[in-house]
Amino acid sequence: MALLPWIVGAVVLVVVLLFFGLWAFNYRKVGPNQVLVISGRTSTVTEMDGREREVGYRLRVGGGTFVMPFVETVDMLPLEVFSISVRCPEVLTAQGVMISAEAFGQVKAASEEPLLHRAVENFLSKGSSGISSVAQEVLEGHMRATLGMMKVEEIYTERDTFAERVRQTAGEDFNRLGLELLAFSLKDISDSQGYLQALGARRIAEVKRDAALAQAETERDSAIQASEYRKEGDIARLAAEAELAKATRDFEMQRAEFQSAVNAKRAKADIAYDLERAKLSEELKRQEYAVRLAEKELAAKVEEQEIVRREKELEATVKRPAEAMHYQAKLEAETDAYQKELEAKGKAAGIRLYGGAEAEAISARGKAEADAMRQKAQAWKEYTNAGLTEMVIKQLPELAKAISEPLSKVDKIVMVGDADGASKLTGQVAKVLAQLPGVVESLTGLKLEEVLKRGKKSESEK
Repeated sequence: MALLPWIVGAVVLVVVLLFFGLWAFNYRKVGPNQVLVISGRTSTVTEMDGREREVGYRLRVGGGTFVMPFVETVDMLPLEVFSISVRCPEVLTAQGVMISAEAFGQVKAASEEPLLHRAVENFLSKGSSGISSVAQEVLEGHMRATLGMMKVEEIYTERDTFAERVRQTAGEDFNRLGLELLAFSLKDISDSQGYLQALGARRIAEVKRDAALAQAETERDSAIQASEYRKEGDIARLAAEAELAKATRDFEMQRAEFQSAVNAKRAKADIAYDLERAKLSEELKRQEYAVRLAEKELAAKVEEQEIVRREKELEATVKRPAEAMHYQAKLEAETDAYQKELEAKGKAAGIRLYGGAEAEAISARGKAEADAMRQKAQAWKEYTNAGLTEMVIKQLPELAKAISEPLSKVDKIVMVGDADGASKLTGQVAKVLAQLPGVVESLTGLKLEEVLKRGKKSESEK
């Protein structure tokens, strides 16, 4: 049981292979130059006049078709072109002249289906040789008939007309046979009696005569024409010489006139050229002078601009920095002097304030020690003005030192102005010291000027 599927498959494969092999064996193919004739089954054919009839075959032009085995048979008919040679010996023409003719034709089985059916029915068993033989016999008969209706001269000189007549008369017979006459041409004609040779000789004589006459006429005409041409040539030559002489004279006269006009124009042109040259030279000099003047003016302007530029450069690089430095130094000196003055005034005011505070402190202490001061009052009373003055004078150096002490702390003093800066500084110090008598008077009530005057007066009295 296990082998049954394999057996069935093998049988099916064999059957398929046999089917394809049978199909391939019975599939017939032909080229485009052949027609397959498959006989065995009926088919309908339409004739040239439109009638239909049934036949026991079918046609296949080129390609392939399947032929049923045991039912249909296959034959082939060539569709190629066959060249045939037709000879007609000893044929009487319309003039009774016996001639022989030879021609060539190209024949094939017709391609149109109604005509092709006729060719199959007429030549299937005969093949290409049967077609050539039948076509040759048909053409020979129509060629003889056409030769008998034409003259020798017509056949010889009008070969295309002869071939066309043969094609027209043979065409109907070829259609009935299922053939097609593709081309037909007369190759040669001849005769055994010398008619064509005599016709040629006569024609040759006529041609020679005509040629001689034509040559004589040509020579005569040539001589006459040559004479006429020579006469016309002489006339033309003389006329040409006269025209040439006249043209030469006119030319010489015109050339003289032209030369005179040219010389006059040239003289005027030379004078005008000299004048224009002088004007241009003068104008050139004026332009050169103007250019030089413009160059000088431009150079002067450039020099002025250069001076202005240098002045601006000096002003920018020297004067302004110097003024700026001078102004800066002046400003710094004034600022420093003003600062020093303010410091001095501040210190002086500080000293005054300090002295007042000290006096108030002393006053307070004095009030606190009122008893002690009362006890000393008597002793102060015993002091004379000379003693008080001596005590004040002893304190003056300390006061001067205290006043000038701020100046001793200044590292650098910048003098701005004239050369009397140093004397002004000492004058400021002397001015401050000159204020000491007023300070002493405000503190003690003692006027140093009067004391000093009294001291000088007492010394002078002594």
